[in-house]
Amino acid sequence: MKVLHLSKYFPPHTGGMETYLRDLMAAQARQNLDVEALVHQSATGFHTETGSYPVGDQQLPITRAAVWATLLFTPISPIFPWLLRRILKRTQPDILHLHMPNPSVFWVLLLPRAKNIPWVIQWHADVPASRHSLGLRVFHRVYHLLERAMLKRCQAIIASSPPYLASSVPLREFREKSHVIPLGLDPARLPPPGQRQTSQQTINSPLRILAVGRLTYYKGFEYLIRAAKRCASAEIHLVGEGDQEPKLRALVRELDLDNRVFFHGRLPDTQLAQQFAQCDCLCLPSIERTEAFGMVLLEAMYCGKATLVSNVPGSGMGWVVDDGITGLHVPPENIDALADSMRKLHQNRDRIAHLGKNGRQRFDRLFHIDKSASGVSELYELVLRTATGNQ
Repeated sequence: MKVLHLSKYFPPHTGGMETYLRDLMAAQARQNLDVEALVHQSATGFHTETGSYPVGDQQLPITRAAVWATLLFTPISPIFPWLLRRILKRTQPDILHLHMPNPSVFWVLLLPRAKNIPWVIQWHADVPASRHSLGLRVFHRVYHLLERAMLKRCQAIIASSPPYLASSVPLREFREKSHVIPLGLDPARLPPPGQRQTSQQTINSPLRILAVGRLTYYKGFEYLIRAAKRCASAEIHLVGEGDQEPKLRALVRELDLDNRVFFHGRLPDTQLAQQFAQCDCLCLPSIERTEAFGMVLLEAMYCGKATLVSNVPGSGMGWVVDDGITGLHVPPENIDALADSMRKLHQNRDRIAHLGKNGRQRFDRLFHIDKSASGVSELYELVLRTATGNQ
């Protein structure tokens, strides 16, 4: 079976969507599927790159379309439809796997060759009319029309969690062709999880909290920093880059937290693994359903770390993290609740270890990439059987 993935970016670009696509393609290649991807260059310019990306002993064929500009998190790539048409002619895929949100996938609505191939849409997240961004609210009005045309035309939709599917307004009228297949992570590409290299932890030791992600508004790192001010036992380590970094650094200075909040920037996998090994828990304080799942939670669970998440209504975060079993939930944007949960973890080291152990068991049971890839392959087969039956 030949599968062409269309997505926004691909590693080494960092992000949950990119991490999942890489791991999924590698798992599909191990299943003897013929997979390829068309994505965008991470940086703006006029260079299109065709090559392969190594994962273990595999070489994944990737075409990266030149991006002339970026507007509202959206890559502008006039060459994308030409590349898509050329790849479709060359590979003649059996399935188009379309990762959304990504405005470039809308080109399949106009290409006759694409319309003759079954589409499976991977619904990574809704595009909300954000109350934090006027530009996104205006953009959403146009995007929604094309988005609905895609959903109406596709053969199947993949949602990452039951809560996200249940709460998604765009998917509401397409529930009959929507399927829940949780995202997964390939631990084989990760450095082995280590143990914290310090002496025996006590209640007098700081609670070392790791936060990983793009430093942007919806990640809610501002609330984590403010909570640290109210919890003197917390030490925050932020890993990532983004447009909110100057604002966050200014907040740290304003709150006089330079000795307890540390910015590490973007880290390679080996150094990120060290951060996971050294931390007590991971915190994902996102404030919107834009954070649909939280791939970094899977990394923490694989490493046997407790997790602390905002329970955003309709997001998958609260489903990934089992409250009181593998981690703790807090209401989004609630600084007092976040600080209180941090104090509770600091006062009970045994509970931290217990949550982390349960998290690893939940990862092994639900979130290994092979489980996700198997579910996707079964859906492909269903789509192809249905398409054949309708001919």
